[in-house]
Amino acid sequence: ISEFCGADEGRAIGEGFHRALDAVAAIPRFVIAAVSGYALGGGCELALACDYRIVSERAVFGQPEVLLGITPGGGGTQRLPRTVGSSRAKEMMITGRQVKAEEALRIGLADEVVPSDDLMERALTLAAEVAKGAVLAQALIKRAVDEGAGTDLATGLALELDLFEAVFHTDDSQIGVKSFLAGG
Repeated sequence: ISEFCGADEGRAIGEGFHRALDAVAAIPRFVIAAVSGYALGGGCELALACDYRIVSERAVFGQPEVLLGITPGGGGTQRLPRTVGSSRAKEMMITGRQVKAEEALRIGLADEVVPSDDLMERALTLAAEVAKGAVLAQALIKRAVDEGAGTDLATGLALELDLFEAVFHTDDSQIGVKSFLAGG
């Protein structure tokens, strides 16, 4: 916050946030955020760039930038409405209101709430489970959802069909289908 001195600095900082958080969102793997404590401003934007958010019962989310007389600059005005809906996102950002774990779960900002002592174990367990799966198929699923969500249904379905065809060029699909047909 001490670097927010003017418009030029604001733009440079915002561009840096966008590059970093877009890179997180673009990771072709299932990116899991484990949130314990405060995820406000840039912390909330980082969590929003992830695919799945597991939070402790102590987690608190918010985009309180308006309380400083500024707007979110790291993707919050775009990712938060896509996650919780436009009305709720506007209310949170315009008032600077913070959302605790149980409300975050109810509105879709969190995907799971666990006791604080269990947070890392749960996140690592899910990560290990996902890591056992078909990595290329997972990447294509993530791509279909992320790219398709910003389009109309017909365009999204066309993308899905293209990716469905592409997945059959992977070793994972050949192994998986053969294994299924062999009964195991």
